[in-house]
Amino acid sequence: MVSFTITEKGYALQKADGTWFPFVEADIQNGPDKAVGAMAVLTAMLYERYQAGKYPIALVSMDNCSRNGAKLRESVLEMTEEWQKAGFVDEGFAAYVNDEKTVAFPWTMIDKITPRPSDQIAKDLEELGVEDMQPVITGKKTYIAPFVNAEKPQYLVIEDSFPNGRPVLEKGFGVYMADRETVNLSERMKVTACLNPVHTATGPLGVALGYELFAHMLNTDEDMMKMARMVAYDEGLPVAPNPGILSPQEFVDELFNDRFPNECLGDTNLRLAVDVSQMVGIRFGEIMKAYVAKYGDASRLTAIPLGIAGWLRYMLAVDDEGKSYELAPDPMNEEIQEQLKDIVVGSPETFTDQLRPILSNERIFFVDIYQTGLGEKIETMFGEMLAGPGAIKATIHKYISQ
Repeated sequence: MVSFTITEKGYALQKADGTWFPFVEADIQNGPDKAVGAMAVLTAMLYERYQAGKYPIALVSMDNCSRNGAKLRESVLEMTEEWQKAGFVDEGFAAYVNDEKTVAFPWTMIDKITPRPSDQIAKDLEELGVEDMQPVITGKKTYIAPFVNAEKPQYLVIEDSFPNGRPVLEKGFGVYMADRETVNLSERMKVTACLNPVHTATGPLGVALGYELFAHMLNTDEDMMKMARMVAYDEGLPVAPNPGILSPQEFVDELFNDRFPNECLGDTNLRLAVDVSQMVGIRFGEIMKAYVAKYGDASRLTAIPLGIAGWLRYMLAVDDEGKSYELAPDPMNEEIQEQLKDIVVGSPETFTDQLRPILSNERIFFVDIYQTGLGEKIETMFGEMLAGPGAIKATIHKYISQ
């Protein structure tokens, strides 16, 4: 088996407009021998395994994204198809990677909040005599350290699909082996309803409000705690799937009683703002679609649209006091900032219809938000956040107090 923790964007081959990323286009043109991108390298390695004897293998995504195994499989099949068109690989290889009884892509749900390596923990370890603990930051803003600061609760639900055998994974703490449907329900419970929507709705807002630590923000800002609870309890739980092996209600209770308030974890709002453009579809779009299916539209949602408005307000890179800050890494930063470039904080009149191309983009949100009944609501919230110093905080208070 091969496991993957490369974040959701690691599987992406196309930009929001449907065109190839430049490095993917180069990989397609250059073939397996000169592969650079993660999916091209993986496909090239599978081609070598195929040539060596068509050996079975399980490729196990453990990233926080919906149907992660399907995403990984889709990218591998796309690379295979493009290389087959170009004559780099043969039809037999395409048949090999398409056969899930030979090359399996088990789905998983993984949950263990693991922030960036903490400078304070590095310092504490060095004071105890452990040498060389300082984190390293790569040129692409990846944080690497010889230690991990993480929480105690952990869940790993894995589809039991391993064509070449597997270790006794279920002996691990918090590990569940299950069928695909149970994995899917577990993942959807967590990612589309109970946990990740809270992070994505409040993290970027926390940056714009000047809070460094997520837990500290919730512990000290009554409105942000109310908003977080509203996302999970009021808006997420009513449409949260029940996987059977985990209780959605108990899962959310644990989040707010034990996990989210834990300041020792050191999780930052800036980390929660990383790659949000790659996550809003599954974390917000699925909730909106569930409300449309259940109620006819999503107009009764408040905290979720407030989070979307907050993310776009965060993208202006000006905090609630008018000070500029650096955005967290995101492959769509430049594209979205270009669309919002004429909006000036403190001058609401500069906001006209700049959000429409973003909110209606189904590649981003998996749904046209205007068709859910929330487009104008988000525009109104966003416009109110532009009024000047303190406008973000005032807007949050207004809507979570209704």
